Amino acid sequence: MTESAGDFAGSRSTKHNPRLDEELEHETQGMMKAERATRAHEWREVEPVAEGEPDIDADPAGTLTGGVPVGMTEDAVVARAELARWLDRADFPSTGPELVEAARDHRAPDVVAAELERLPEGQTFERIGDVVRALGYPTETGPGPGADGP
Repeated sequence: MTESAGDFAGSRSTKHNPRLDEELEHETQGMMKAERATRAHEWREVEPVAEGEPDIDADPAGTLTGGVPVGMTEDAVVARAELARWLDRADFPSTGPELVEAARDHRAPDVVAAELERLPEGQTFERIGDVVRALGYPTETGPGPGADGP
C-alpha cells in the first residue's frame, strides 16, 4: 500500500478499527487542548526535573533543545546531524569519495554530497566525528582544524 503526503497526515490508522481510533483520539484530545498532561493518577505523570538540573525543555542559546555540547557551535551540531543522517555505520571506514558515493546511494541532497566532496583526499575516516573534524567543524572533544581553539 502506498501513501501520498496528503493521505498520510489525514487518514485513520490501518492497525486499529474505527472505534479504537476514536477512543485513542478522545484520550489525546484533552492533552492537545490543555497543553499539559491530563492524567487522573499522579503516578502516571512524567517525573519533573530535579532541583539544580537543567530544564530539558528549554533552549538556552538557540533552536536546539537542551543547547549544544561544550566546545561546539549550533551550526556544527546541525551540520553533524545532517551528515550523520545520510551516512550509516556500515559506510565506515571509508575515504572521502567513498562517503560521497554512499551519501548519494542513500539519496542525500546535493548540498550534503558537496560538503563531503570537501574532505581531504587520501584519508580514511573511521566515524562521523572524524568527517566533521576534517571538514573544520568544532566538536565536543575540541575545535576543528580551521577553528580557533585553546
